[in-house]
Amino acid sequence: MNALAESLARRGHDLLEALAQTGYMLVVSLAAAIVLGLPLGMLVYLTRHGGVAENRLLWWTGNLFINVVRSFPFLLLVVFLVPVTRLVYGTTFGTPAATFSLCFVAVAIYARLVEQILREIPPGIPRVAVTTGATLPQTVLRFLLPEAFPGLVYALTSATISLLSYSTVLGVVGGGGIGDFALRYGYQEYDYPLMYFTIGVILIVVLVIQSAGHRLSVRLDHR
Repeated sequence: MNALAESLARRGHDLLEALAQTGYMLVVSLAAAIVLGLPLGMLVYLTRHGGVAENRLLWWTGNLFINVVRSFPFLLLVVFLVPVTRLVYGTTFGTPAATFSLCFVAVAIYARLVEQILREIPPGIPRVAVTTGATLPQTVLRFLLPEAFPGLVYALTSATISLLSYSTVLGVVGGGGIGDFALRYGYQEYDYPLMYFTIGVILIVVLVIQSAGHRLSVRLDHR
């Protein structure tokens, strides 16, 4: 305990900075997931074979993007996007630039989860929307999203936990974060009490996110 207390006294500021960096990565990537991943997942669902707005080209394009990004080993994806990251940010170093790659993964992960949640909606609901003469936006906003909303919230919780795991890799490109802190100041400096403490912090964060997401999803589910 004394060794851990000394390490925290010495590295406490760095730990708080790492937590802030991880928070930044998650907030930005989750914003990308909601703004871009949700519409993309909806697009793939609507344009699939037998969908309300069947369109093979749109479905194939959206599905290909999701599959390619999700299949890419994340570290290789970060390296692959280096030229684009440099073009957008003027650098490939630092938390904002590192988060750019994480946004791609966030969009792909959440889009696939959105599609899966929408597929669980009883097929009679979109049929009712069509027979009542609802437009496509009305079908989405009045029929599909209200039915899928609790599942979408829970899916966002799962995506958050996955993104937290991915963010630990971004220390390679100077992204920082709690995972990079554990490796740099714990593992590489042989400060194992600090490393285990940091891992414990990560586990607590994951459990809090999981619990909060589950409770919110249950509260929103009025079925």
